[in-house]
Amino acid sequence: MILRIEAPAKVNLYLHVTGKRADGYHLLDSLIAFAGTGDTLELEPAGTLELTVTGPTATALPDGEENIVLTAAKALAARAGITAGARMVLTKRLPVAAGIGGGSADAAAALKGLAQLWGSTLSEAEMMALALSLGADVPVCLAGKPMAVSGVGEHMRAAPDLPTAWLVLVNPRVPLSTPSVFKARHGCFTDPAPLETRPTDAHALADLLGRRRNDLTAAALSLVPQIGEALALIAATPGCLLARMSGSGATCFGLYASETDAVTASASLSALQPGWWVAAAPLLS
Repeated sequence: MILRIEAPAKVNLYLHVTGKRADGYHLLDSLIAFAGTGDTLELEPAGTLELTVTGPTATALPDGEENIVLTAAKALAARAGITAGARMVLTKRLPVAAGIGGGSADAAAALKGLAQLWGSTLSEAEMMALALSLGADVPVCLAGKPMAVSGVGEHMRAAPDLPTAWLVLVNPRVPLSTPSVFKARHGCFTDPAPLETRPTDAHALADLLGRRRNDLTAAALSLVPQIGEALALIAATPGCLLARMSGSGATCFGLYASETDAVTASASLSALQPGWWVAAAPLLS
């Protein structure tokens, strides 16, 4: 039996930095959704834990003990008292250190797949606690649906349903570490602004998001100036309703009402910047 688990790209549709804890961690308010593009993890029974990493962006990741998929697998086995193994193949398509939760999505896929493969009896609360121990974005990736996230990522509640919409994700292939972005950030904090009602369509979603922002953009721009170029190029494509950076960057996204507009924009951006990573995908509701 081979299990196939998708690990979709995480997109921060907005991100407010609302405060800072005494231990230095920043408090956030964000609407997190997922795009219909990402990595894939295949799993099958085996005597030991084995991981192979393949795919277009595989060379940017370790396939040994440092890979978060193996870390997640070992953590689940230890927490659930499981001694079985698994053979895992990760097909890596998302860029690394890109603000779209690639590693977190991969870890969440490992937890989902192995819990099923091994017949784990851990509760949802125990799985979420285990996910949080692996990283702040792993719980929301484990949830796998639009969520309003606060605190340092540990507080989540279901967001209003999102309308049909399309995204174009653009990354200049420059890795950007999240701690570096937070270190470079200066300025005041922003009040939380969670969505309380369901946007009726992509235009309404763009309007609501336009009243919010990503508070890490200026800091990320200071480290990777190509982000500014990406935002300008996305905003100039026909049909773009909103251009914004996701997470801590450097990936940016455009929001579109139709698949045609998104696919056309993706092709145009790829032609303008053939060395960049560009992907058109539906917004998963």
